[in-house]
Amino acid sequence: MLKVVKHRLDVWKEEPLYWDHIAAIDKRLIASSVPRNLIELIKIRVSQINKCVFCIDYHTADALKLGESQRRLFALAAWEESPLFSDSEKSALKVAEEMTHISVAGVSDAAYETLKTFFDAKEIADIIICISHINFLNRVGVSTKTVAL
Repeated sequence: MLKVVKHRLDVWKEEPLYWDHIAAIDKRLIASSVPRNLIELIKIRVSQINKCVFCIDYHTADALKLGESQRRLFALAAWEESPLFSDSEKSALKVAEEMTHISVAGVSDAAYETLKTFFDAKEIADIIICISHINFLNRVGVSTKTVAL
């Protein structure tokens, strides 16, 4: 039997200005030199960790539209052991996981140094904002019980 979840609150409807700012951040991320498929992989993986069903659904659909393979999306939960992800993708996903679990041990020097081997300072800034951005959205989605339709 499917569990019916009641959406608690539409934060963006209550204060549209918040959504304008969120959308501006996302627009900037998409315009960055970080590969778009990597942005979506980060968003999906962080959303998996945070259990944000809306964001998992939304960003998986976006990734598929961008040409991401189902196989890689299925393997994303085990990216560290998977040969399907490049070293640069793995470095970004490692930092994404450490930032998402930031209260455990912060972001390790090893993870940050590995990231620097694949991305320049501006791209690292964009990756950090991407991770922070989706963590923010996940917290809104989970706390308001936002679900995919």
